[in-house]
Amino acid sequence: MQDPFSDAIDIFEEASKYSDAPGWFIDLLKQPERIIQLRFPLEKDDGKIVPMSGYRVQYNNILGPYKGGIRYHPKVNLSEVKALSFWMMIKNAVCNVPFGGGKGGIEVNPKELSEAELERLTRGFAQKIFPNIGPEIDVPAPDVNTNPQVMEWITDEYRKKLKSQSANGKIDENYIKAVVTGKPLEQGGSEGRTEATGLGGFLVLQSCLNCIELRQKATIAIQGFGNVGSYFAKFASEAGFKIMAVSDSKTGLIDQSGNGGLDIEKIIGFKQKGKSFSDLDLEGVQKISNEDLLELEVDILVPAALEGVINKDNALNIRAGVILELANGPTTKQADKILEEKQVLIIPDVLANSGGVTVSYFEWFQNMHGEHWTVEEVRGKLKEKMETAFKEVWEIAEKKKISLRLAAYVVALNRLASKLS
Repeated sequence: MQDPFSDAIDIFEEASKYSDAPGWFIDLLKQPERIIQLRFPLEKDDGKIVPMSGYRVQYNNILGPYKGGIRYHPKVNLSEVKALSFWMMIKNAVCNVPFGGGKGGIEVNPKELSEAELERLTRGFAQKIFPNIGPEIDVPAPDVNTNPQVMEWITDEYRKKLKSQSANGKIDENYIKAVVTGKPLEQGGSEGRTEATGLGGFLVLQSCLNCIELRQKATIAIQGFGNVGSYFAKFASEAGFKIMAVSDSKTGLIDQSGNGGLDIEKIIGFKQKGKSFSDLDLEGVQKISNEDLLELEVDILVPAALEGVINKDNALNIRAGVILELANGPTTKQADKILEEKQVLIIPDVLANSGGVTVSYFEWFQNMHGEHWTVEEVRGKLKEKMETAFKEVWEIAEKKKISLRLAAYVVALNRLASKLS
């Protein structure tokens, strides 16, 4: 069984050989600073009480407050949350934002809960983690199956707790808002946050194409058409890339019309209605499996769904020359080795999907300083961050003759170690 945390540490150890960070510091970063395991009751609508299990892993805060999302999923486990919090530490360091790494989750299938039950679940979790979060301590965000509404419930519980502890009941509302990111716009959220991860990935891809010989009208297949995958598809399509295939959790679609790619605007409109690709019938479009999509002959493959989808069983069948990892950990350690031998260029997740946390930092900064930036300002700042991060990673990869994944870890490790002096 794949252990994502063990795989992450193996890559980290390999990358450390190319860093000047002291050995004791490298050993320190092989485990999180704090693991919080929670048990709390959830009252169901029928009055039944169900015990719930949750986690918050605070990996390292040398750069700033712990930062990372909270996911609701029946398969949430400690190894996964540890790996995700570790990747957040690396990601923030790569992009040079003043946050550490953190991640949280609750073992639950939110689709089996009513809206009222979901709210009680969130508020119960927030009450338990209250002592361990805060704008200058740990700043959660949405992740799998959580959203701006969930963040607002957490904010409200945090507000109540602070008010109850305040001598005069007065609190700084902007400070309260900074306890989480990914909030609704009217509650202190940032312009440009919704599309940030997909846009950031697109900006990194553009930077990469300036460094390699690949036509600008390259063909792309995208596994996963949620928020990240759909926004990436939108920006790539508008820039002239040919999106040949996309998929959701059930079904893939491939263009067979000869028109040079799918009509992404039409497909996004369909998904916005909450429907599955299995229900979509378009002329010249054929249905395929998620597994088959990964093995299509395209220039660029974009895994934007789940961990471990590219593994030792299918890596030899990957025919794309470039993989842009928009999901967290979509390529296993074994697959990484196989693809490297095939000379497939992998733009790693800790760089490719870091646009989301970068704009989360922008949101936190705006809250802390009582500011509100326009979407143009946010996108301009994001572009600068993504292009600079890619440049630093690419230069290390060229200088050390290593993969972009190892180079990203080296950039992160060097930046973390620089704070020791």
